[in-house]
Amino acid sequence: MDTTTNTTPLRAVALVCTLSPSPKPSSSQLLAEQAMAALADHGVTGKVIRVADHDVKPGVEVDMGGGDAWPEIRDTILACDILVVSTPIWLGHPSSIAQRVLERLDAELGESDDEGRMLTYGKAAAVCVVGNEDGAHHVSAELFQGLNDVGFSLAPNAVTYWVGEAMQGTDYQDLGKTPEKTAATTAALAANTAHLARRLKAATYPPST
Repeated sequence: MDTTTNTTPLRAVALVCTLSPSPKPSSSQLLAEQAMAALADHGVTGKVIRVADHDVKPGVEVDMGGGDAWPEIRDTILACDILVVSTPIWLGHPSSIAQRVLERLDAELGESDDEGRMLTYGKAAAVCVVGNEDGAHHVSAELFQGLNDVGFSLAPNAVTYWVGEAMQGTDYQDLGKTPEKTAATTAALAANTAHLARRLKAATYPPST
């Protein structure tokens, strides 16, 4: 009998796809941390991983060898109920590191359980986007489609973002306080994604074979 309730604890991991390794400040990291804090209000715990701090090899396999850091990150993803991908906008697109994350997740198309379901089935995903130019909807659309292709489910309003004025130098991390609209979308992301993750935990998708 399933024992999942509205208070069942959940686990999440946020992959921060800034191009800058730690300890350089990152707006993508800040928004990811805010999303994780909002998820915590719904009984979700977890961690934030800055991908640039790890040697994630290019490729579309589960393990590319040669010290590839992706297998450990993948293990963390598979142990969680929720995946958050946080990216800056570069030239109107997700960062190259966000694209690498999607490429590495492509390997999940070839991985399945005993009933033919991808191992990512039953997991929810959400997206955070920051930038100083237009393109947040385009970036989230790219990530939504990629995440769905590799087995993740997305709740309504599963994106939070902030986009500054075009051709200006202000970053999200430089704002004196979080804009109300961004805080509201972060709260909606957390509430809806936690709700979906619990529903998925309570009732798995049907077998694919």
